Amino acid sequence: MYAYNDFDEAFVRERVAQFRGQVERRMDGSLSEDEFRPLRLMNGLYLQLHAYMLRVAVPYGTINPTQMRQLAHISETFDKGYGHFTTRQNIQFNWPKLRDVPDILEALADVEMHAIQTSGNTIRNVTADHFAGAAADEIEDPRPYAELIRQWSTDHPEFQFLPRKFKIAITGSPNDRAVTKAHDIGLRMVRSADGLPGFEVIVGGGLGRTPMVGKVIRGFLPTGDLLPYIEAIVSVWNLLGRRDNKYKARIKITVHEHGIDEIQRLVEERFAEIRPSYSGVDQDLLAEIKQHFASPVLAERSVDAFEAARRADPSFRSWSDTNLAAHRVDGFAIVTISLKKPGATPGDATAAQMRTMAKIAETFGYGELRISHEQNVILPHVHKADLPAVYEALREADLATANVGLIGDIIACPGMDYCALATARSIPVAQEIAERFEALKLDHEIGPLKIKISGCINACGHHHVGHIGILGLDRAGVENYQITLGGDGTEDMVIGDKTGPGFAYDEITGAIERIVLAYLGERLSPEETFIETYRRVGIAPFKAALYEQGETANAA
Repeated sequence: MYAYNDFDEAFVRERVAQFRGQVERRMDGSLSEDEFRPLRLMNGLYLQLHAYMLRVAVPYGTINPTQMRQLAHISETFDKGYGHFTTRQNIQFNWPKLRDVPDILEALADVEMHAIQTSGNTIRNVTADHFAGAAADEIEDPRPYAELIRQWSTDHPEFQFLPRKFKIAITGSPNDRAVTKAHDIGLRMVRSADGLPGFEVIVGGGLGRTPMVGKVIRGFLPTGDLLPYIEAIVSVWNLLGRRDNKYKARIKITVHEHGIDEIQRLVEERFAEIRPSYSGVDQDLLAEIKQHFASPVLAERSVDAFEAARRADPSFRSWSDTNLAAHRVDGFAIVTISLKKPGATPGDATAAQMRTMAKIAETFGYGELRISHEQNVILPHVHKADLPAVYEALREADLATANVGLIGDIIACPGMDYCALATARSIPVAQEIAERFEALKLDHEIGPLKIKISGCINACGHHHVGHIGILGLDRAGVENYQITLGGDGTEDMVIGDKTGPGFAYDEITGAIERIVLAYLGERLSPEETFIETYRRVGIAPFKAALYEQGETANAA
């Protein structure tokens, strides 16, 4: 992973010192809250319902054991002993005291971390495929390109006061695990007709109050043109984007209002203007960055111990069936550590659990960890012979839940338990649904199913692209939960279909159960997944199960 050079170190330290002075001025009254707000947001500090919240960047989801241990230390020293991993591959601390935030930022700088541009109307933390550098279907590791974008965008003088926040996601695989079509710019690596790697460039995606699927602006962009082309897109939007209405300021609205053809014309014109100014220094920098992402030397060993453990231990077999993904090297596996134990808060990890994950990564995972947009933690390189020991260590830390990709692996935003913008609770709904299906012992029978929950229309829980999406709203002071079905966050992204009227807080779990039972009744075989069944039969049988059966149950 990338290691700071002297410039990076000096830059981050300078920002910490600058913010320390700003905090002191806020606390002695020299700065009002209105004056302080843009300064704290530049450093990832929000004021939530009950306390400040600090959002720490985990660029493209990559983190090492030393950094994970430092996050554990920060959570114990300055917070309540846990952290919350988000759909932006960041970590949030929900209870820091304002006076302690400069010390937290100093502690982050000690391990080459920061909170810069995790907020504000700027280019946010670049996210990436959480299997990057390990996936069997990957064309090329996208993280060096993500790091190039991070360095270019950090404190970029032209792009610090954009019309609205701007998010970029990148994947090195044709199979999209980074939800690229839901981002302002999505980058999906593909090959040209002659086999060269490049990027399909997507613009204008986004969720929130106006969900839109991103549109392809370039079917194939050579990797050498990546930075100037991104700059062309952002600079065109920076001039065209609306500043009169923050709800219409995102690039998705600009693309919608002007049309993709006109935006493409303007971007290509701007690209032609600025491309000559890129004299190759970006490619020299990229070559240097790539040296930091050299693949570890993965030694061949027997997998007999893995196969023996699968035969001897049903719990291990169940975990390995759900929590492993194909690795590009035979004999290795990608391990997803579920942070979704039924009844727990999705995405939360205690300090002790963070330290356990760090130790496992050091001992068995070549010192690498990734944070996924699905609020789990990834060990990208684990030999199958070591998986029984990894499983045992996870089990002792209460991290061996075997539910990745199943109904209990729910994405949920913090909702009204923490967020000042939320209009309904998300965490208790996720907990109750997971506990209900754990009690029914149906998760493996149901098979792959993605539930995503947001506590307001900002859609931080990605509910629009859930196979089952749940949106919590306020209806005359009462929580009301709308359901969407058939969403998909892959390269074939689809916005889910609204089923109809919403459900009260005490009704939503029962409604989800009726949807799932309808699926089990409609599917052609146990191999047909929920999303496949939905695409085949449509929404009608699910609406009937939701509303007709619901009315019958209420009448009884």
